[in-house]
Amino acid sequence: MSSKPAPRGRVARLARLIPAGRARAARTPFVLLVVLLLGGGLLGLLVLNSALSEGSFELDDIQRRTKSLTDEEQALQRDIDAYSAPDALQRRARELGMVPGGDPAFLDRDGSVKGVPSPAPRSAALTGPRAPEALTTAPTPVPATTPSGTRGSTPAGPATTTPAPGGALRSAPTTPTPGR
Repeated sequence: MSSKPAPRGRVARLARLIPAGRARAARTPFVLLVVLLLGGGLLGLLVLNSALSEGSFELDDIQRRTKSLTDEEQALQRDIDAYSAPDALQRRARELGMVPGGDPAFLDRDGSVKGVPSPAPRSAALTGPRAPEALTTAPTPVPATTPSGTRGSTPAGPATTTPAPGGALRSAPTTPTPGR
C-alpha cells in the first residue's frame, strides 16, 4: 500500500521539534479549564439569581408594610380632621362645660382698650350628657351597700377625665364655669 514519503530537509527538522504523542495530553488541561469555567459561571448565576429572588421578597414585604402604614396614616388623618372640625370642637367644648364668650375687648399697642368686654351669658351653658368619645374610661360598677346590708353593684357616674390635645388626661370641670 502506499505510505507517505518521509519528510526531507527543513520540513523534517520542524517535524522533529513537534512530538506527535503529546497532542492529546495538551488538550486535557484545556478541556478541564473550560469545564471548570463553565461550572463556575453556572454556580455564580445560581447564587446571583437566589440573591435577586431574596431581594424581591424583601421588597414585596416592604411594599406591603408601606401600604399598611399609609392606610393607617390616612385613617388617623381622617380622625384628626373629624376632631378638628368646627362643629366637633363646639360640641366637645359644650360637653366640657364651656360656653360662647361675650363681646371681646382688644388692646392696642399703646395700651388703650378698644371695645367693651362683656361676660358670657349664663343661659348658654348646656348640661347634657357627655359623648362617648369624650370619655377615656368606661364606667365601672362600684360596690354599694343596699338597705339590707348586702353589697350590690350600681354603675358609677361618667368618668371625670377627658383627653387633652396632647394625649394626656386632665380632669373635667364638675360645674360649668361661664366666661372661661
